[in-house]
Amino acid sequence: MVIPMAEARADGSFPPLAVSRRRTRRGAAYAAWGDGEPLLLIHGVGMRIEAWTPQIASLSVSHRVIAVDMPGHGESDRLSGDARLPAFVEWCAGVLDDLHLEGVNVAGHSMGALIVGGLAATHGAGIRRVALLNPVFRRDPVALAAVMQRAEAIGLGSFDPIGPLSRWFSADERESEAYRLTRDWLRAVDTVGYATAYRAFAEGDATYADAWPHVTCPAMFLTGGGDPNSTPAMAEAMAALAPSGRACIIPDHRHMVNLTAPQLVNDALAAWLSREIAP
Repeated sequence: MVIPMAEARADGSFPPLAVSRRRTRRGAAYAAWGDGEPLLLIHGVGMRIEAWTPQIASLSVSHRVIAVDMPGHGESDRLSGDARLPAFVEWCAGVLDDLHLEGVNVAGHSMGALIVGGLAATHGAGIRRVALLNPVFRRDPVALAAVMQRAEAIGLGSFDPIGPLSRWFSADERESEAYRLTRDWLRAVDTVGYATAYRAFAEGDATYADAWPHVTCPAMFLTGGGDPNSTPAMAEAMAALAPSGRACIIPDHRHMVNLTAPQLVNDALAAWLSREIAP
């Protein structure tokens, strides 16, 4: 299904995205734009398809862009409450199968980055290129303790939809359109689906960490220079391990860099999509 898409505004901001979702036979909600080589987009915890608005506007000019709601987010069915990262990876493999996507490019943000990284590690034959935006990788003990503490609190019903914003945005971004949209998406999220995904995110930073030396397709690891949790050091470490890995650091931005620096991210994704596939 192809949905008309408004162009990004001249000032770099973007209009709201009206999404008419379809569902796969296994209950994943998705929408598609454009024609050409396929690109699958998976958002992070608390977000939804609309969080990719600037990328859809730009990349659907040259590619068939398919964006999907993560389980328990948007209109996608939940996974079981004990689901961990491998279950999310198998869910994503099911999306590819249901949509008959082969030779697909995959990009994910935050928790979505963990999912597409796991997909490249376990279903690499069907993946042309992989891009991880604001990924986490082998957190240090302090960062791991903090994220596990948040996961425990969320699992017990203590969900503060505004809490992540102080980590995701700098102080001077808090009057921005990106901030307002992200806040509204967090406020609207299904709290049960959020808790399941957050636990998988908290525990998943090392699940497929050893696989990167064996992921041979063009791989990009992009993050904001000021992201305190998905740090530049993490992106650079993954890029150093992957045979065709490259790191891309966007200075002066944080976790929602695809919304706060959309043109820079779009340019980086376009360059990644143009990289040649080794025979």
